[in-house]
Amino acid sequence: MINLPTPVNEIIDTLRQHGFEAYAVGGCVRDSLLGREPEDWDVTTSARPEQVKEIFPVTIDTGIEHGTVTVRLNKTNYEVTTFRIDGKYSDHRRPDEVSFARTLQEDLLRRDFTINAMAAGGDEPDGKSGIIDLYGGLADLDAGIIRCVGVPEERFNEDALRILRAFRFAAQLGFDIEPATRDAIAATREGLRAISAERIQVEMTKILISDRPGILRDMCELGVTAIILPELDQMMATEQNNRHHVWTVGEHTIRSLEALAGMTNNSLAGSKAIRWAMLLHDTGKPQCKTVEEDGQDHFKGHALISADIARDVMNRMKMDNATRDTVVRLVKYHDYRMPSEKKNVRRALAKIGRDYFPGYCIVRRADVLAQSEFVRAEKLENLDAIEALYAEIIAEDECVSLDQLAVTGRDLIEEGLEPGPAIGDALAMLLSRVIEDPSLNNKETLLAIWRDNNGSAELKA
Repeated sequence: MINLPTPVNEIIDTLRQHGFEAYAVGGCVRDSLLGREPEDWDVTTSARPEQVKEIFPVTIDTGIEHGTVTVRLNKTNYEVTTFRIDGKYSDHRRPDEVSFARTLQEDLLRRDFTINAMAAGGDEPDGKSGIIDLYGGLADLDAGIIRCVGVPEERFNEDALRILRAFRFAAQLGFDIEPATRDAIAATREGLRAISAERIQVEMTKILISDRPGILRDMCELGVTAIILPELDQMMATEQNNRHHVWTVGEHTIRSLEALAGMTNNSLAGSKAIRWAMLLHDTGKPQCKTVEEDGQDHFKGHALISADIARDVMNRMKMDNATRDTVVRLVKYHDYRMPSEKKNVRRALAKIGRDYFPGYCIVRRADVLAQSEFVRAEKLENLDAIEALYAEIIAEDECVSLDQLAVTGRDLIEEGLEPGPAIGDALAMLLSRVIEDPSLNNKETLLAIWRDNNGSAELKA
């Protein structure tokens, strides 16, 4: 038995008062049983969409062709969907037609997994708030199992996106995918080629930002990533005979994602951009691998190639521009290293960018934590010192970018410099001086430096 929100009870009661069956259904029931706060509440009913619209004063036709009407109650939206049976799926994604069903049992049978195929009623004393579990969802919740309703191959052939949803629920809930469902994933994975890049990206992002990104190993094992992210399979097959590493590039990558998941005290470690950057940070290594005279594998220049691959993957996945640009920048600089001196950190801030530097530090830390024990302590000590120096630089508002420079292009024009590329060169050189010595960052001093160099854009270093 679960406690349904008052508005949900009101919708259910109203439908029943008009002679229809009605239940809360799906993910909201699952999450409530797990003690999690549902993101939204869905209601299923025997009432047809037009009957739902007649009963409730404020409705929205959000998916009426599939039997769904949104009921607006107390300024909140609730989806109310008629019992239905999905017709044939010719595109592995959407049913060609939807027929309304007569019973709740038929409606629950069309759903993806047993834990999502449970319903609940209201909270009156007659007990109708009890759980309706026709396909073993409660047992699978208790056992921590992801299992398809009915025949797994049929569920995945209907909608191949369910394959990624299986991994997503396993990752989010810490569950295991049961053997028959795993076998069906391997047998039907080609259907993923019909799924849009946007939907794949959404499910992959949810997997990556979960507490269990290691589920990627299972996705590789069952051949899923070979279709949606072949770059990971290439990394999994690339050995790293190097004293800094003990795992393949792919296993190192997954372990670095798990390191991020372990940083529970840092909200940035769970962000979409950070997780995608971590996934893609070494994608260039398979192309760059060389065996040097010392017998060790080396991957010179892999960061730049990885950044290019990351951009391609982000575009292929239809990622939003802001996330794509952040991912590419973090991948590009993930291997940038420096002695822990303040001027070096200022240089790094100028190169990487103030807004990106905290992400750079997190990615580097996770990268180190997924490497071998070789000088790991020294690497982490170096990072600790860099982060402490970064905090000082920010607190003291030291100049690391042109927008903080006390002199502008207009100031240089007033000094007689012609507008054009020379302005940018001059400002860059002045910024370089200030990064070396922040005390120089005032207008009079910088203009004096300019004049001492005879107004040349080629200021002495």
